[in-house]
Amino acid sequence: MTSPDKPSHGYEFAYRLAAEQLASINDIQRQCQRSGAQYLDTRKAITFDYLNRPYLVTLPDAKISVMANKEEEVPLRDKILILHYLTVAKGTPLSGKLIAYKELPEGTNYFLTFYHRSIKPLTDCFGNETHRLLAAAESLDGRKADYGDAAVTVSAFPQVPMTLVLWRGDAEFTAEGNILFDSTIPDYLPVEDIIVLSETIVRKLIKRYRAEVIQ
Repeated sequence: MTSPDKPSHGYEFAYRLAAEQLASINDIQRQCQRSGAQYLDTRKAITFDYLNRPYLVTLPDAKISVMANKEEEVPLRDKILILHYLTVAKGTPLSGKLIAYKELPEGTNYFLTFYHRSIKPLTDCFGNETHRLLAAAESLDGRKADYGDAAVTVSAFPQVPMTLVLWRGDAEFTAEGNILFDSTIPDYLPVEDIIVLSETIVRKLIKRYRAEVIQ
């Protein structure tokens, strides 16, 4: 894992490789159906929602843009996540069964990285003000979930819902948190990408929270 603020040559290589893999798919319309995206045959492009915003991927160059603002620069890490999702998606129906990161294949091997990049920032920011989580998640179209002291479910991709859960801290107990996934998520993203996606969502929530506090 490299710094989220300083994309390395490794990210550039990963993006090019993912673009080539997407372009090599023979039945792109069928693959879009698996991912919940829409293929526009006349434009040779794919449309889908990512974190509550519509995106466009043009083929075969895999150029990615935000449909509401074509001039907006899409972060390289987001581009890689998007291409991996579109390429990996198997079309497995959501199970409705939630699992923790440790329950993913190889999840125990990466858990400390996942914890420090996602769970800890989440609890540090919202652990003593759990009521602010839902308000911060509104920008991502987050929906209230019935877990812990506060929880929201965010649709990262059409087939990737993620539920963020908090247990309030107090003078006696430190705040705790978790991020839960539908058990089908390995059919849509590699385990390393799930870390990046979780961190991306938590960063957006914290940014929203800070903006509301300043107002």
